[in-house]
Amino acid sequence: MKTPELSDIEGVLFDLDGTLLEVEMCEFIPAYITSLADCFGDLVDRTAFADALLAATFSLLHARSGGPTNEELFLAALDRHAGIAPAQFAERFQDFCAGSLSALAPHVRPSPLARKVVERCFERGLKVAIATNPVFPRPVVEARLRWGNLHDFDFAHVSTFENSRFCKPDPQYFHDLLQTLGMDPRQCLMVGNDTEHDLAARQVGIRTFLVDTWLIDRLDGEYEFDYRGGHSELLHFMGEIGAGGGTY
Repeated sequence: MKTPELSDIEGVLFDLDGTLLEVEMCEFIPAYITSLADCFGDLVDRTAFADALLAATFSLLHARSGGPTNEELFLAALDRHAGIAPAQFAERFQDFCAGSLSALAPHVRPSPLARKVVERCFERGLKVAIATNPVFPRPVVEARLRWGNLHDFDFAHVSTFENSRFCKPDPQYFHDLLQTLGMDPRQCLMVGNDTEHDLAARQVGIRTFLVDTWLIDRLDGEYEFDYRGGHSELLHFMGEIGAGGGTY
């Protein structure tokens, strides 16, 4: 089937985990929660804190208020379920970042072609944003970018729970991101490996590239995409979009 012209794409939104990074979130998240819980062990039972932290994090995926940031919602939930006030969390989390965060690095590996893919976007003058699901604080997102050798790019935006009000797959997440970038959905491409979270960008008119190297299909095959391929195909595709691009 003939694809539309690609020369009008001016911005690329990249998912992070499983798209630009090799990481098993089913391993990373428990390790993160356990390590963070250790920092609060003198204030609250570790198991109770871990349960509250996990509940507060995953509650962001279902929040629909559109008012408070994800950070504010998270801190309110943690205070409610574990009795940890926002100021207490901020102080202990700073200690965690200084002393324990680096121990999670073995769970994250650079994707062999990811850096080349991102470099190609910048070479073509595209605006590039990291559209990872904003359920983590900025230091955790920045650490994963660093471990993936992607930390030195001048991204137009990086989604974190401090600067976001919604999460994927809520269409409002993409509306807010477009507003932040000052872009029309027809100018953008969403690149991700999750059929539910990343392909939701199509609901607001953003074209999608489904990266199937480490495919996560939460929709049991009931999904639509505009383009699809592994990282090698994605690298080639990035050479075709933007000003002077052709068809894929």
